[in-house]
Amino acid sequence: MSKPIDSVPARTAEVVRNTAETKITVKLNLDGSGKASLHTGIGFFDHMLDQIARHAMLDLKIEAAGDLHIDGHHTVEDVGIALGQAMHQAVGDKKGIRRYGHAYVPLDEALSRVVIDFSGRPGLVMNVPFKTGMIGAFDSQLTHEFFQGFVNHAFVTLHIDNLKGENAHHQAESVFKAFARALRSALELDPRALGTVPSTKGTL
Repeated sequence: MSKPIDSVPARTAEVVRNTAETKITVKLNLDGSGKASLHTGIGFFDHMLDQIARHAMLDLKIEAAGDLHIDGHHTVEDVGIALGQAMHQAVGDKKGIRRYGHAYVPLDEALSRVVIDFSGRPGLVMNVPFKTGMIGAFDSQLTHEFFQGFVNHAFVTLHIDNLKGENAHHQAESVFKAFARALRSALELDPRALGTVPSTKGTL
């Protein structure tokens, strides 16, 4: 008989990543209430990270100091890496999770689809034809760098498609919201499968 969900160990993690380019701290609670404290120095990026916390129902704290006098590349990529590391730690042996998640999210004229698998194998397929290069102080190309860093260290398979969109802000926000909702579905504990790894291999 499966143990009750409230007896499952806390799914939390803290990661500190310090390099010559960035200094980053990430604190993560997978079973939170959507609270976020985000300071990366890039306003639009903070806004997108807030979407992840809010719509995945994670508690997320990120403090990042990077070489923004060059550009945002190292900061955005390294936040993705650190968040991926924290996710990998927090999810643990993956017993009881649903493993797969998907979501379609619209934002006005934009529509995005994200599908995720906590497979243990990093992989990213992303098709987001941004209409403009910059969204505020955020380079839209760095969206790919963020998710690449995340999947490489969270060990997940991630498919991201922006199906429609004319406004780059809307495109990006629909992507991040869909990612969050897919995460929430995949990380949800299945009361019928607690204590069981969702794989015929017995491990992920």
